[in-house]
Amino acid sequence: MFGWFGKRESRTAPVDAVFARIAEASRQPALYLVGGVPDSFEGRFESLTLHVFLVMRRLRELPAPADDVAQDLVDANFAYLELGVRNGGVSDIAVPKRMKKIGQMFYGRVQAYEAALVSPEPAALDEALQRNASPEANGAAYLAAYARRIQAKLAALDLDGILNEPGLFPLPAEETAR
Repeated sequence: MFGWFGKRESRTAPVDAVFARIAEASRQPALYLVGGVPDSFEGRFESLTLHVFLVMRRLRELPAPADDVAQDLVDANFAYLELGVRNGGVSDIAVPKRMKKIGQMFYGRVQAYEAALVSPEPAALDEALQRNASPEANGAAYLAAYARRIQAKLAALDLDGILNEPGLFPLPAEETAR
């Protein structure tokens, strides 16, 4: 029994490291100041979701065991979000209901961003981000350009690259979008 816990811990350690880089990237000030993401729990959720989605999307394009890593990444994301909900003062009784709502929001964003990325319409991602992450048109366009830079960088990486690349995310451009 004790060996099982050690194996899981060693199996998820690389995913936890990737998730830490995702969480750090999702908190970059330019995303909030220039990208128009609200600096609130909901805004931080939107930024985190965008980053998790982009990495998860790339992992799903790669051969096995990348799909298992993608699932572990989603699990790490929800554990992090649940901790945030609990630290936000939500009672133990209300946590499952709140997490269900967060799960619906997350998967709704995943569907919207996936549809936008495969759309032949270049502005589709801007529109999806404006609906969800940044109410400002200029901010949404800034976030879309940033997401496309991430997507291009991730497209050049295999599973080992994603797990080991310290600079997984390009820095957001500091120019103002206003």
